[in-house]
Amino acid sequence: MTAIPTISLHDGNQIPVIGLGTYDIRGNMGATAIANAIELGYSLIDTAYKYENEGAVGQGIKRSSVPREQIQVASKLPGRYHSYKDADNAIQESLYRASLDYFDLYLIHWPNPKQGKFVEACQALIDAQKWGLIRSIGVSNFLPEHLERFKEETGILPTVNQIELHPFFNQEEQRQWHENNGIVTESWSPLYRGHGLLGDKTLQDIAKNHGKPVSQIVLRWHYQLGAVVIPKSSSPQRQFQNLSIFDFELTEDDMKLILLPTSCYYLVSFLT
Repeated sequence: MTAIPTISLHDGNQIPVIGLGTYDIRGNMGATAIANAIELGYSLIDTAYKYENEGAVGQGIKRSSVPREQIQVASKLPGRYHSYKDADNAIQESLYRASLDYFDLYLIHWPNPKQGKFVEACQALIDAQKWGLIRSIGVSNFLPEHLERFKEETGILPTVNQIELHPFFNQEEQRQWHENNGIVTESWSPLYRGHGLLGDKTLQDIAKNHGKPVSQIVLRWHYQLGAVVIPKSSSPQRQFQNLSIFDFELTEDDMKLILLPTSCYYLVSFLT
């Protein structure tokens, strides 16, 4: 397996460009799937307090033969724990669940702007970083207005913003804002959970030209956009396939085709 490239975060840490999403991967079978992914070469495992599987992630790490220091684990703070005290306790509880001493990346899962407490949560993450409980601070589903408030009130910006991103929803303006402000874009639902994406004719034609499955074309597209991608799979075969995107390159025309017709299709589908 080809070594997975990494992206530099603005805090000096590195993050692999592809990791394993674990939403709905739980229990003994989940731990086995996670351990298998690690053995295949995944070095970034994404979980969340809300997924109720941090324990399975920790068990998967224990079952693998790869040392903990070679694995990056990301988790997320749920919206109901945005007060400083609740956020502090939730971070510690997440670590206990996963049987870990620290998280490599910890995200605020949603901004919950009506609640208006995400800055408190930000401060809890900053302090947790000082105490060695987390190494990099990130967010998920934050819009530029939320990120601007984050910076105004804390003096820093998160290293990562995990957002919905796939060819049917290419998030061009949000990605550009991230790039302009040194934030790494991370894609959740990168394959749109198979909802019409794998059957898209544009993507199928590109896949045929490269002799690759559509899923690999889409994951390669994320990579060439500069985004970190976290496809979910518990199948060893699919895990291996999702990781095998570094032996080909999409052309400039391929990238343009993926950005235009498929994103228009998503908009039409949404409106109808």
